[in-house]
Amino acid sequence: MKYFDLDTEELEILKNFEEGNFKSIKKLELEKKKYKKYAKANLNKTKNINIRLSQVDLLKIKSKAIEEGIPYQTLISSLLHKYSQGGIN
Repeated sequence: MKYFDLDTEELEILKNFEEGNFKSIKKLELEKKKYKKYAKANLNKTKNINIRLSQVDLLKIKSKAIEEGIPYQTLISSLLHKYSQGGIN
C-alpha cells in the first residue's frame, strides 16, 4: 500500500535497506533510549505563534472559554490539537 511518494534520497535509503546494506550499531538499545529521549524533549515543546482573528471571532471564542471555565488560549490550543489529530474535520 502506498501512502506517499518518496524523493530520490528516500528511494536510495529504501533500496539499501531492502538489499540488506545496513548494519546494526553497537549498544543499539542504549542508542535507541538516547534518541527517544531527544525526540521526547523536542516534540513536547510548545511554540508561540501569532494569528490574526476577527474581533467578532475572538469575542465568541473568549465567551466559549468562559462557559468552559478555561483560558481562551487553552481553548484555541485544544481545538487545534484535536484538529491536528483528526478529531475535528
